[in-house]
Amino acid sequence: MQRKYFGTDGVRGAANELLTPELALRIGQAAGAAFRESAVNRRVVIGKDTRISGYMIETALVAGFTSIGMNVLQLGPMPSPAVAMLTRAMRADLGVMISASHNPFMDNGIKLFGPDGYKLSDVKEMEIEARMSDWSPTMLARSRDLGRAKRIDGVRARYVEFVKSAVPRDLSLEGLRVVIDCANGAGYKVAPEALWELGAEVIAIGVEPNGVNINQDVGSTAPHALQRKVLEMRADIGIALDGDADRVLVVDEKGDVVDGDQILALIAETLQASNRLTKAGIVTTIMANGGLETHLASKKLGLIRTPVGDRYVIERMRAENYNFGGESSGHIILADHVTTGDGLVAGLQVLAAIRQAQRPASEVCRRFEPLPQLTQSISPASRPTPAALNNLAKTHEARLGERGRIVIRASGTENLVRVMAEGENSTVVRTVVDDLCELLAGNQPANSLAA
Repeated sequence: MQRKYFGTDGVRGAANELLTPELALRIGQAAGAAFRESAVNRRVVIGKDTRISGYMIETALVAGFTSIGMNVLQLGPMPSPAVAMLTRAMRADLGVMISASHNPFMDNGIKLFGPDGYKLSDVKEMEIEARMSDWSPTMLARSRDLGRAKRIDGVRARYVEFVKSAVPRDLSLEGLRVVIDCANGAGYKVAPEALWELGAEVIAIGVEPNGVNINQDVGSTAPHALQRKVLEMRADIGIALDGDADRVLVVDEKGDVVDGDQILALIAETLQASNRLTKAGIVTTIMANGGLETHLASKKLGLIRTPVGDRYVIERMRAENYNFGGESSGHIILADHVTTGDGLVAGLQVLAAIRQAQRPASEVCRRFEPLPQLTQSISPASRPTPAALNNLAKTHEARLGERGRIVIRASGTENLVRVMAEGENSTVVRTVVDDLCELLAGNQPANSLAA
């Protein structure tokens, strides 16, 4: 069965166009039905980011779940990793996050977490899609068995304490001036609170959500505001989250961006030094820089690659007993603490490493020299098949030399194709990416691109 609704990170699309109240209602009913039979408490927790469409989608989901007989606890604006954590902590049978992550406010999405706090498997998502297709009113709960819904308070403080527990008990950030960019998103309250409670001098930006400014010129996908503020305030470091706070980006005291690959290297070495890696290596994706792999090898650490998506990283980590991994985009998973990417937990690991080293962020966070790499997104003339994209990459890869790589993949959340090239010569890398994007944007049939 081919997927119709679920992509690489739940269901996502333009609010009230693709992601309508009707679709949200049906997802709530189908997901509720899929978990109702095995449910222990028939309890669902729902969190959301700050998009204006969140109210509409949340209401429809609540109607869907309660119509199936599931009870709903509404958390309000909370990061995705907080929803994952609270799903387990509150003994819920299902967790739901309403967010389109780093996308603009016009989009929204629905992410689902199982009772263990992990994102649902492909198999479970396909089961939900099948129930959506085969829906029947006979699946509805009887009137006396309808679920109840209520909003709950105090969960923000629970998450802040959870985040603080992921760093050494004696860690103090006193004396560190930290700029935190919350992307006008789900972390706009909890992130500054956690940093302040750990002793940092906190300068917060992106903390004035109005329903339509999430990720707008702020956050991990738009670091310029953070770079300017770090330099303006002479801060020691800047930390940027995205709209649902499950990814992180760092800016050092010089205003330079530290990407997810450097953060992976830093944390991996920190865990290795304290014998906290369960295996001698990390799990990341096909997008990770080749320089990271070479650097880790020099530290006698391996690198396992998966398809793009933090859920695939986590699945591989669980299957092969790795406790650390993540993505170049900033989804960092510390499995001893979290079940999904957590931007705030990862950011605190970086701050702890800086405090321990007693050196500037620009020195501590630069672990290796990356290979020249460029990623560009393009709207294709027609939707290419995965096989056509793979053939296109193989056809042009030799142009990049012995260490060259090309990854071309269709986005699982947007109508885009992402082209990544990596090699030893930055000029050649750019030329190859430009050529591939021109081919993809052209009018020739997408499935004959590599011919």
